[in-house]
Amino acid sequence: MAIKLALVYGGKSAEHQVSLQTARAVINALDKNKFDIYPIYITEQGQWVKGKQLNGPVERVEDLKFLAGNSEAGEKGEHLPVPFSQELFNAPGSADPVHVVFPLLHGPNGEDGTIQGMLELLNIPYVGNGVLASAAGMDKIIMKNLFAQAGLAQAKYVWFTNKDWEKDKEKVFQKVEEQLRYPCFVKPANLGSSVGISKAKDRQSLIQSIEEAFLYDRKLIIEESIDGREVEIGVIGNDEPICSVVGEIAPKKEFYDYKAKYEDGDTELIIPADITEEQYEQIKKMALKAFKAIDGSGLVRADFFLRKDGTPLINEVNTMPGFTPFSMFPLLWKHSGIDYPALIEKLVQLGIERYELKQRIKYTI
Repeated sequence: MAIKLALVYGGKSAEHQVSLQTARAVINALDKNKFDIYPIYITEQGQWVKGKQLNGPVERVEDLKFLAGNSEAGEKGEHLPVPFSQELFNAPGSADPVHVVFPLLHGPNGEDGTIQGMLELLNIPYVGNGVLASAAGMDKIIMKNLFAQAGLAQAKYVWFTNKDWEKDKEKVFQKVEEQLRYPCFVKPANLGSSVGISKAKDRQSLIQSIEEAFLYDRKLIIEESIDGREVEIGVIGNDEPICSVVGEIAPKKEFYDYKAKYEDGDTELIIPADITEEQYEQIKKMALKAFKAIDGSGLVRADFFLRKDGTPLINEVNTMPGFTPFSMFPLLWKHSGIDYPALIEKLVQLGIERYELKQRIKYTI
């Protein structure tokens, strides 16, 4: 029997378009003999639109942006706004929910634990990390605090809120210049895909970077600049996770920003990275430790800096990394012997496995 799989994509975050690219890639890679695919599109305004079953490839990303107000679609009973309820996840013509949901959402309201919490309340299996890991992995401040508690080596950082900034800018300058110095990187605490990140080389550019980052979040994190290489490793699994090979990001620009990732392709991905076996084992050990520190399940991509002396520092984990066939995470697994369609199937099975384990938990006395 085919697995009834709902794909949720789009969303209100700044990474809406990235999510659409991911959804198209996953749909086209899935074996239609193994999966019945039901798309659920979240518009940029936050409206949920349920699509009809997909039986073939999607040619254009725009085809995934269902028009909820389309009268012709409404007459056919297709692509209609759906009330926010369990019915949203029912297969068409059925009172039963789909077998599993795959949230293909990046950024806030997607990989931050919110949709995961909703699916937990509805008692529906889903792919990827749970509520805690998703929330901790999205908030860079909480994540780095957990890494520090776990004893993981990482770059120095400071953080503050927009109220802190408005109240005493001089105190923020003092904290940055005494603890980090220039250059440093300014980031919104809760956003992915390098959105809102910039490099500050002096106080004036720091002000500009802070003002830009506050467009995307009420909390900021500022990190010291590390002179070294950027490397990444994939982790999949639940209680017994495994790691992929390590890949290296070699941006031709000054750093790996949103445009380098998604627009101009001005970045080289080197897989596998040219590192020693000892360095690989260190990175692997740290990645697994980070995965467990946030109580991860399903998948993460763990990002590291490799100092000039060869010492790895963990930068962050991404609980829903870029997931097109050309993104780093799937490429790492392809070079580790798991191709894109097989990786998707593995993640779906891990989601079902975690759900079945949780059903054994006794919640009442």
